Amino acid sequence: QVQLVESGGGLVQAGDSLRLSCAASGRSFSTYNMGWFRQVPGKERDFVAFITWNSGMSYYADSVKGRFTISRENAKNTVYLQLNSLKPEDTAVYYCAAAGVNYGLTARGRYEYWGQGTQVTVSS
Repeated sequence: QVQLVESGGGLVQAGDSLRLSCAASGRSFSTYNMGWFRQVPGKERDFVAFITWNSGMSYYADSVKGRFTISRENAKNTVYLQLNSLKPEDTAVYYCAAAGVNYGLTARGRYEYWGQGTQVTVSS
C-alpha cells in the first residue's frame, strides 16, 4: 500500500509558475514509477507526465512539453511537478499516482495508487 498526498496548488496568473509536490508513504516509493494527471469537471482525467522509478526516463503530454518538468527525490519519498509559463487551460485538479508496472505509463489504468489531488487555477 502506498499513500500519496499532493500539495502546492493555488491561484496564479497566466505566465506564473508553481511547483507541485507529492509525498509518499507506505511501501517502497523508490520501486514505483510515478505519474501526474489532471482533471477538469465533466472531463476525463488526462495524463500530464511520468517519471520512471530511477529517474531514467520522463515523458510529457504534448500540451505541457517544454513548460512542465517532473522530477523525484527517492530519499525524500517525493515527486515534483514544476509548472512554468502557466496558461488558463492548465486549470485543473492535479493528481499524482504510483505504478508498479513499466509499460503504458500514459494510461490511467496502469496506476495503482492515487492522491487526493491539488487544485491549480490560472487566471488570464
